[in-house]
Amino acid sequence: MSKEKSEVSVSEVPPKQEGADTVISTGSTFRQSSPEAGASQQFLKLAKKFAIDGALVAADKQLLIEDRTAKRVRLSQLRKQQNIEHIMQKTLGYCAGFEIGQRIDLDWFSRYIALSEEVSNPTMQDLWAKILAGELTKPGSFSFKALQVFRDLSIYDAKLLAKACSLAIKDTNKKNIRLISGAYQQPGLFNFFSKQRQQYCNLSHYGLNYADLLALAENHLIYIQESESSLMGKGEELQFTYNGLALKLKAKKSNVSIQFYKFTPIGAELAHLITDKVNDEFFEHLKSKLSHYFSVNSDL
Repeated sequence: MSKEKSEVSVSEVPPKQEGADTVISTGSTFRQSSPEAGASQQFLKLAKKFAIDGALVAADKQLLIEDRTAKRVRLSQLRKQQNIEHIMQKTLGYCAGFEIGQRIDLDWFSRYIALSEEVSNPTMQDLWAKILAGELTKPGSFSFKALQVFRDLSIYDAKLLAKACSLAIKDTNKKNIRLISGAYQQPGLFNFFSKQRQQYCNLSHYGLNYADLLALAENHLIYIQESESSLMGKGEELQFTYNGLALKLKAKKSNVSIQFYKFTPIGAELAHLITDKVNDEFFEHLKSKLSHYFSVNSDL
């Protein structure tokens, strides 16, 4: 092994403190005598990657703080440049074969870059690329408010949004998106004591419990207040789509309604990033619950 590689690996070993476990370096491979030593080594590598390890090395080997600051700024800018270039590469792939719309708003594009350049996770970069591709092909698809909300989403939050989309129905114009939670008939003389008057759709059984709904609401993606449609008369119809499949509901009784959680306008915008994915088991469950009060027709 070359002397240069040996010196690099040794420089990454934190100074041994009195009473600390011994860390032995052989070339570029470390043997840690305890889990704590391994954690310390990982921390040191992370600090070095972001150029914030200046105070962690011996005083006589430290760069001037002005030089350390300049190095950290330079590395930060390099990471941002690399991130946005990766997103541009992915965007080009999504735009292939599509016509670019009107001239894009330069203010919007400038803000987009400022918000997305910190994103290094490949999955999130894909979604940012889809946002830009959508805006290029259809200007006005994503508002600045939607970009700000999306910037603050973790990968876990993005997966929750994808799960919600996989269970949601849309109006035929695709602007209103709902998670149906049940159906019921207004109480009357002949059904007041009926146990079947309220039908519940078990979203938690399909991976979306109430805590998940709260997380979506906290990220301004859905309204946590449960809503309901206006009361329908017998024979009235509603038309929806479920992940690309038609869903037609025709009331079999009077004074019936569906209950649902509604996506916010921002949630509906960001839902366009999610590819349609039918959950056959959930769709059968949904139709089963709705069929108590509705004639249900679909493409499935």
